[in-house]
Amino acid sequence: MDGRNLLKTVSSFALLTMLSCSPTVKENTDQPNIMEVEKKNLGKLLALYPKPMTVVGTKVEGKVNWLVVGHTGVIGHDRVLVSMSKQHYSNQGIKQSKKLSINLVSREMLPKADYVGSVSGETVNKSSVFAYHIGENGTPVIDVSPLTMECNVVDIYETEGFDNFICTVVNTYATPDVLDHNGKLDYARLKPVLFEFPTYSYLATGEVIGKCLNLDEEPGMCAKQPMAVDGIVRLSKIEVYPEYLDEYMKYATEVGEVSLRTEPGVLTMYAVSEKENPCMVTILEIYANQKAYELHIASEHFQKYKQGTLHMVKRLTLTDQTPLNPANQINNFIQ
Repeated sequence: MDGRNLLKTVSSFALLTMLSCSPTVKENTDQPNIMEVEKKNLGKLLALYPKPMTVVGTKVEGKVNWLVVGHTGVIGHDRVLVSMSKQHYSNQGIKQSKKLSINLVSREMLPKADYVGSVSGETVNKSSVFAYHIGENGTPVIDVSPLTMECNVVDIYETEGFDNFICTVVNTYATPDVLDHNGKLDYARLKPVLFEFPTYSYLATGEVIGKCLNLDEEPGMCAKQPMAVDGIVRLSKIEVYPEYLDEYMKYATEVGEVSLRTEPGVLTMYAVSEKENPCMVTILEIYANQKAYELHIASEHFQKYKQGTLHMVKRLTLTDQTPLNPANQINNFIQ
C-alpha cells in the first residue's frame, strides 16, 4: 500500500471513529416521548373536571321537582347540554314539557342542592326545598340561585344510560350582586360551586389569573373576599412635600396596583388629589376584615412603600368611616 492509500485509509477510519462516538441526534425533539415526561396513562378516564354544579328545575305531572346535575356543557355559542341518567324522575317531565331551568349553585344553597341530589322525586316531594318563582318561560326559578337560565329542549341525544338534553337559552336571570358596574356577569363575584366527579367533591372557584388572549398585556386579578362585619373603610389623608410629589405618586400607584391585584382582602384603593393643592392626597381604603388589613400592612409591597416615602410625607391622618349605604360600595378591582 503506497503512502497516499494509507493516508486515505487512516482518514476514513478516523472519521468513522468520530461519528461513532458523537452523541445521537434525536428527531422531533419538540415532541418528547410521553414516557420521557413521566406521564402515567390512566386509560379511558373521563377527566374533564371540575364542572359547575347546577340544580335543574322542571315540572313532573304538574309538580315542581329539583335535581342536582353536575354534567353540563356548551355546544357552540347558542346551545347548552344537560346530561342526566335515564333513571331520574325529572327526565319524564322534561321530555313532556320540553323545558327546564338551570340554576347555578352558590355556597349558601349547597346543602339543599346536595339534598335534592340524594333523594328521588318519585318518592319525595322536593318542590318546597327551595323558595322559587315561575319564570317567564314557565319553568321554576330558584330565588337564592345567583344565576338561572330558562331553557327550551330542542333535541335529545341518547347514550347508554343517559338522556342528554340539548337546549337553547330563553332567559337568563342574575342577582344584582354578581354583576359588575357595567351590568355584566362577574364570575369573581358569582363564585359558583364546582363539582368533581371522580371523588364526588365540591370545589370553590379559583382566582382570576389573567385575561384570555391578553396575558402579556394585563396581569391577573385575584379573587376577592366578601366584606365581613369587622371590615374596614378608611380615609387616609396625606400631605406630601412638594419636592417629592412626583416620586411619591410612583410609590403610591405601585402599592395600590399590587395590593389590589394580589391581596384578596384589599377591596378598594382609590386615591385622589386636590385640584387646587395636588400635594393633598386622599386614599379611600376598604379591607374585607381586620385580618386582611394586618396582612396588608405586613406585606412586602406595603413595607416598600412605607419605608420609601417616610421622608416625603409631611402629615398623615387616618380616619375610619361608617358606610351610609353599603350597597353603593366602590369596587375598583373590577376590570
